Amino acid sequence: MPAFTRIDHIGIACHDLDATARFYRDTYGFEVTHTETNEEQGVREAMLRINGTDDGGASYLQLLEPIRADSPVAKFLAKSGEGVHHIAFGTADVAGAAAAVGERGVRVLGDPRTGSMGSLITFLHPKDCGGVLTELVESAAKPDGHA
Repeated sequence: MPAFTRIDHIGIACHDLDATARFYRDTYGFEVTHTETNEEQGVREAMLRINGTDDGGASYLQLLEPIRADSPVAKFLAKSGEGVHHIAFGTADVAGAAAAVGERGVRVLGDPRTGSMGSLITFLHPKDCGGVLTELVESAAKPDGHA
């Protein structure tokens, strides 16, 4: 079985990253701990830590705002509107976890690539995961926590 160490983050698609981050700050007290633009995935993103520390064991909300109309998040927003886009599980070995899940008949969507905060990521097909787009994340910092 693949070894998942935590729920790394829940990805939330939004039209306005700043307004959505303000909502989570003002409503729940979550603060943005990291922002970046991922040109490859066509998004501007913010990570809001829910618990733990940035150097280990934390879980996050990841807010995703598309920066171009052809990005997967823009297509998701056009079809489904704002809301939960994906769930991500942390692992010490994203390639190994993806291979193990793949052996169980779940389609892996591409080879591992660079994700938020220097992590290594890959996605699993939602049709094979009960309708949930699932991301596997290997932290750049260490296996049990984000950078």
